[in-house]
Amino acid sequence: MIAAGALLGLTLAGCNSDVSQVYSSSTPTAAKTGQVRIALLASSSQNGFNKAVYDGAVAKAKEYGDVEVTIFDGKFDSQTQFNQVQNVASQGTYDGILLVPNDNVGIAAAIPAAAQAKIPVVTTLFPVGPNLTELKPQVEGIVSTVAANTEENSKKLAEGAVKYCEDKDPCRVAILIGQLQFPFDNLRNKAYRSVLDGHPNIKVVATGQGNYDRDTSLKAMQNILQANPKLDVLLSNADQQTIGAQVALESAGVDLSTMYVTGGGGNQEAIKQVRAGKWAADQVDFPSSMGKAAVEQLVNAVRGKPVTPVIDANTLGPVPVIVTKEILDEHPDFAGEWAD
Repeated sequence: MIAAGALLGLTLAGCNSDVSQVYSSSTPTAAKTGQVRIALLASSSQNGFNKAVYDGAVAKAKEYGDVEVTIFDGKFDSQTQFNQVQNVASQGTYDGILLVPNDNVGIAAAIPAAAQAKIPVVTTLFPVGPNLTELKPQVEGIVSTVAANTEENSKKLAEGAVKYCEDKDPCRVAILIGQLQFPFDNLRNKAYRSVLDGHPNIKVVATGQGNYDRDTSLKAMQNILQANPKLDVLLSNADQQTIGAQVALESAGVDLSTMYVTGGGGNQEAIKQVRAGKWAADQVDFPSSMGKAAVEQLVNAVRGKPVTPVIDANTLGPVPVIVTKEILDEHPDFAGEWAD
């Protein structure tokens, strides 16, 4: 049921009235007037990244004046989010779906219900469908993808670790991944390994799952350190995980500035840590800008205007996708688009 989603919603009503069309697949097929109602299906409404997508979506909705955004809690559970897509499609309450997918492969089977109901879907962060690196919409009903090539971004982080490890033999690496059962987390892990495994001096000594959570990651790193007290590199795909791991490392007396430590997401605390020289690099996302871009494409779809099928999320911010202290020194005003 839709009520199962944790509603944080916001109604942004206006007096404007537009003759509009609902976009389904590649052809506008039905007229619509008045307010546009968007269901934002978050992978978790309690997650700082998802909240920033929502904030950006709401900010864009305010610009229109007659667009409404409601957020639902996917609880980091694929089945919950799958059910939410089907429920939104069947209720007739919403005109568009903004999706931050948990399982971008599995949820593809729910999208046809939205297409049949003539409810356009824009996916953010990840593409939806079997090809994890194809940003062009793969499933009928997906009208636009606001995302980046996660595989390439992950390889860039690992390449930084390789450079750091050039004069170390062995160079001991720990990897923290969100949840390996999620297709994109598995892709990230494989991308790391595809780069690291080509260097005999680099030894991946442990892989932990942080579940995008500080406390879970703190415990995971404590367990890793018990078996591997000497580490040279920490590759993490999420800032929240790196922050939790940092507590465990520093409690064990480790000076992070002597390691190669990474995060993923570009949240405000991560940017501070990179500026301070404690983290070597961070892969930056721009979730608020992604939310704005997604709402714009949804409104275009609903109102029968041209839709951009692919928006490269790497291009939405003022800094490169991988930032170091040197890069941030060149962008002193950049603080990150979200807080955990």
